[in-house]
This record gives sequence, structure tokens and C-alpha cells, in this order.
Amino acid sequence: MASPYHFMLFISLLFPIIISSSSAQTTSFRPKSLILPVTKDASTLQYTTIITQGTPPTQVKAIVDLGGEFLWTVCDQANRSSTYKIVRCRSAQCNLGDLKSCDTANNCMESPTNTVINLGSSDYFSQDTLSIQSSDGSNPGRLVSIPKFLFSCAPTLLLEGLASGVKGLAALGWNVLSLPLQFSAAFSFPRKFALCLSSSTSANGVVLFGDGPYMLGPGIDVSKLLTYTPLIRNPINLVGGFFGVSEPSAEYFIGVKSIKIGGKTVPVNTTLLSFNKEGEGGTKISTVFPYSSLETSIHKAVVDAFVKALGNVTRVAAVAPFSACFSAKSFVSTRTGPGVPLIEFVLQSEKVVWRINGANSMVFVNKDVACLGFVDGGPLRFVDWGIKFTRTAIVIGGHQIEDNLIQIDLAASRLGFSSSLLATQTTCSNFNFTSAANN
Repeated sequence: MASPYHFMLFISLLFPIIISSSSAQTTSFRPKSLILPVTKDASTLQYTTIITQGTPPTQVKAIVDLGGEFLWTVCDQANRSSTYKIVRCRSAQCNLGDLKSCDTANNCMESPTNTVINLGSSDYFSQDTLSIQSSDGSNPGRLVSIPKFLFSCAPTLLLEGLASGVKGLAALGWNVLSLPLQFSAAFSFPRKFALCLSSSTSANGVVLFGDGPYMLGPGIDVSKLLTYTPLIRNPINLVGGFFGVSEPSAEYFIGVKSIKIGGKTVPVNTTLLSFNKEGEGGTKISTVFPYSSLETSIHKAVVDAFVKALGNVTRVAAVAPFSACFSAKSFVSTRTGPGVPLIEFVLQSEKVVWRINGANSMVFVNKDVACLGFVDGGPLRFVDWGIKFTRTAIVIGGHQIEDNLIQIDLAASRLGFSSSLLATQTTCSNFNFTSAANN
């Protein structure tokens, strides 16, 4: 991770900043916050957004990675932006990068990673104009631009396994080069952002960069619904092809102490809930995992406890990747999804609990079958290359955070979470992307 000196240096590199609206340039407008719409891809269940880069502006479809280190895109050599520039080796900008390597032409190189399939590569560390819509927390406002936004180019091989049309990765992680930290440095707003994923493939969720309010229809400020827990920094980076490097992880971990189902504690090996010396174990939140992944022994314990708590419910053949499936007719419908036992992640105390209701615990694979939406991630330690394994004990995946608001506060190192917004009669698709704000 970059030092405090590097962060302040980074701010000085971005200022004085030129901020442009869609109609005219101005140096006085400072947005309170910024927004990106987030779309759920129906085929891959990946979450995507549109990044606007370059001169003239070009829209780039990118995967949203909550734990990603920096923005990367496949740079089109034939249609390169007039404001594009490769960062030079040994420059202040190059020193902000993680890999800090250079090619024979004295160009700075970075190490972009496709975190969906965990494939890394190397390409030019670059800068270009990035444009994004401002917001007052309730509505979109004018377009603003950062003229020297830092990112990495990437080879086309890194697009393997990504949704159709995707040409990059939008990183929201704990890294000085991520979107949230570059935005907060450019516009001098708090180092906070909120993520709200829609469960629908036809209605957008949203990322809001900056502090609240975070308004969702009908007039609900969901920032007031948050419960807080500390963020934990994993000292070991487990992403890509550079396992165990000295840089800390950019991913967001929280301290799950126990799991309850139907009010009863699930018996699990609690040593798995903390990091070992290799940085393995613990609990992270991820947008590149479509469903929560549990270490094998934890998965078995959770499934067994859930089935027991369900009682006399018709179980049917498992549908991959799930191991516990049931007749959909067995469940009554409630405001927060199917009426099933509540799953709770107990955090720093018994009073701080992330609640997972039926809408986030169950997956309807068809109209007749509903499955417990947690998958077996494999054992924590791999045996050989032919064995599926995990390096994180609990990964809270996309389905479990849909229609939940989560706020990452990097200055305070804490996570705010709402649990299901369905209980308050709103959803993550209720942000107003159409009404222009007078800001």
C-alpha cells in the first residue's frame, strides 16, 4: 500500500485540477459526490458499469470489482485518445504503482489482474481524462472530468471469462489508485463510497462516491440505516499471480466471529475466521463472486444447520453450484423474500449482526426449485493442483449483498451495512438516474 507521503504526493499531482461540465469548463464547481450506474449481467451474473475515458470521450464497459486495486482497460492503439499518455519510469506517478517495473523504453509498467479467473499480466501504466457524473446523493448532476486519471492498459487475454462487451475492470479497493481514492483526492470529498447492487438484470444499482445522503425512492436516506463494523486489512495480497507480495491486500475483510441460523450458533472451526501467517482465512466481501463461498467444513455445517432449521421441507436434487435445493412450493413469500430461517453473521459483538433474509439466502433456479445460495469453496489448504481450494474462509458474494447498501469508509477503516433494504420497502434499483440536480 502507498505510504501517507505517496497519498499526499498523489493529491499534489492531480491539482490544480481542471473540472469540466458537459456544456462549459469551470474551475469553481466541486461535486459533493459522484455516481456510476451498475448493471447485473444476466448471463455471467457479473456486475458491470460504464467508464468514460479519453479525448474524444469513449465509453468502456467494465467489471465492478469491490476489491480491485486500480482501473484497467484494453487500450485501443488504433483509436487512442489525444490526451492519453504512458507514465514514465521513475516518475512520481510511477512510484504510486504496485509493481514499479519499467520496460526498455523507460515506460512504467503495471500488473493488471482479471480477478474473476485470477489471471494476471503486465502492461503500460497510463494516464488519461476520465469523465463521470456528479450527484447530490439524490439525483445525477453535471458531468465532471479528471484530466490525468491513472490506470493500466491490459492485454486482451485478460478479458477471458468476462461478460460480453467488457473491456476492463473498475476497481473500488483499498488502494491509492482505486476509483474511490483517486476521486476523493481530485475533488476533496471524504474517502467514502457506497455500493448498492440491484437484484434485477433490467434495473441498475449504483455506486455513490463521497458521503451521504444516499437517497433511494420513495425518499429514503439509506445512509441512516447503517450499522458499522471495522474493516480489517489483510497484510498479504492473495490476488493474481503475485501471491504473498509485500503489498497488503486491497480487498475488504470484516471480522465475522460466528454464524447463526434460526437463532442458533452454527458449530464451525473458528480459527478459520482469522488470518493465518500466509494471509489465508477470514471473511471478505466480493462483487466478483456471484454467490457467497464457504470453506468446505463451514459450508457443510451451514447447510446441515439450515436444513435442520427448515424442518419438514421437501428437499429435491441439487442443482450446481448449490448443494441444498428444495421445492419452491414449500416457502411462503414475505417482504424480504422466501420465508426461511434467518442467517446471521455475528461481528464484533452479539449486537452487531449482518442479517441475511430469504431474498439473499435463497436462489430460485427455476419456478419449481429454490436452493440455498452458498457454494462450497473447497478446503483452505490445497493438496495438489487438481484439487479445488480456497484461501479465504468466507466470501460474502454478490447475491448476498444485492438490495443491501454497504458503505466503505476508508478514513475510519469501517464498513457500514444496512442488511436487506426490502424490509424498508425500497431496493437498490430505486436511485433516480433521470432527474437532473441543480448542483
